[in-house]
Formats: sequence, structure tokens, C-alpha cells
Amino acid sequence: MRILLSNDDGYFAPGIELLAQTLSDLAEITVVAPERDRSGASNSLTLDRPLRLRQAANGFHFVNGTPTDCVHLAVTGMLDYLPDMVISGINVGANMGDDTIYSGTVAAATEGYLLGVPSLAVSLASHRALHFETAAQVTRRLVERFMESPLGEPALLNVNVPDIAPEALRGIRVTRLGKRHKAEGVVKQVNPRGETVYWVGAAGLAQDAGEGTDFHAVENGFASLTPLQIDLTHAARIGVVDRWLSA
Repeated sequence: MRILLSNDDGYFAPGIELLAQTLSDLAEITVVAPERDRSGASNSLTLDRPLRLRQAANGFHFVNGTPTDCVHLAVTGMLDYLPDMVISGINVGANMGDDTIYSGTVAAATEGYLLGVPSLAVSLASHRALHFETAAQVTRRLVERFMESPLGEPALLNVNVPDIAPEALRGIRVTRLGKRHKAEGVVKQVNPRGETVYWVGAAGLAQDAGEGTDFHAVENGFASLTPLQIDLTHAARIGVVDRWLSA
């Protein structure tokens, strides 16, 4: 078993270090992660400049690019084999509902999936980040399950784990993505040079957070496991748009 680990918090982040340690006796681990925090980078690829691949003292590799760059570079250029799994995380903060569109954590896993590799995106659903070990244990359990019984085709799974002690976790629930309210407005400030600058506002509160959603599972002490897909086609609207165009 050979696993490629990445993230969007940077190669120095505690979540990826603990995850590498937790999985080290199950698989051969290779870490390729951004050289700095690239949260919110989504699925962006760096196309306007070359990328550099370097290695830290602890053996982790880091790239001066996005999470997607890291996985793409590793799978298509650095490694001489196709990994058995790509895992992105452990992220600080949840990636639930609409967050998945913007998330660099989910993007790294998505790139693995697009390259034909089963992939997990793993997030600890709190910015306090007190219990990385809980998310690491959930990830290990999922990897062990994959080793026992592969899904049969590449899958993209989004995992969110409440920031509670391992013994308090109530289990894992398979969920769908919920949905947030509209995000808060940008924060307008004036910098020391007298220039107006803007900070992107906080994400909105959960709107669709009923039973069966990722929000509901995490709020009630369960890790959420959501299968994702890449096809953005709104199949139910094809006929509507066709009739609209032809009218």
C-alpha cells in the first residue's frame, strides 16, 4: 500500500505530520504539500511559472504552488508509480457544504481522483484544533477498510471530524453536503498607507443542516463521510434550457 499525502495548510502543519505518523505502519507514505498555507486555493493550477520541488529535513516534500499542483506534480512527474490512495489533510477547520467548492484540502483530493486514484479529504471541524488524533484515527479506520475491501473504482470521499476526544466520537455517518447561508460581507479597512483594502467575510451559518447532512452529523458527534462527484452538469435542467433556447 502506497499513499500520497498532501494538504492546503502547508508541509509544516501539525495535521499532516500526525497523519503521516498514524498511517506509517499501514503503508509507504510520501508527503508532497505546499510550502505555505494555501487555504481557499480551490482547484487552481499554476500555469504562469515553473514549480520547485524541495525536501524538508523530516523527509516531507514541498512545492511553491497550490494543493492541486502538489498532487499533480507528484503523480505525473515525481513518483514512478501510481499511488494506491491520495489523502489530503488533516485540515484545520471544516470543509462541509459549500466549503468544498473553495477548499484547497478537497481540491488536492479531487486532483488525485481525476488522475484515477481513490482519494480522501480529511478536515477537523474546528479552528481550535484540539484533537487531531481523532481525525487521524478516523482516517486510519477508513484506510484499513479500503485495504480490506476496495470500492471497486476510484472514489472521492470528503471526511469531516468533530474536534472532540476519540472516546467521545459516536461513529461515522455517510452523509450528503449541506448548504450555508449567504456569506457575510467583505470587511473594508484603510491600511497604514491610506489605501482601502478588503477582507473576505466569514462563511455564513449552516442553512441546510438537517438530518443526513454533513453539518448535522458533525454537530451530533459523528464524523461525516460524503461521496463527492465532479460532473457539474445539472441534468434536470437540460430540457428546460433546450426549450428556452428553442422558444
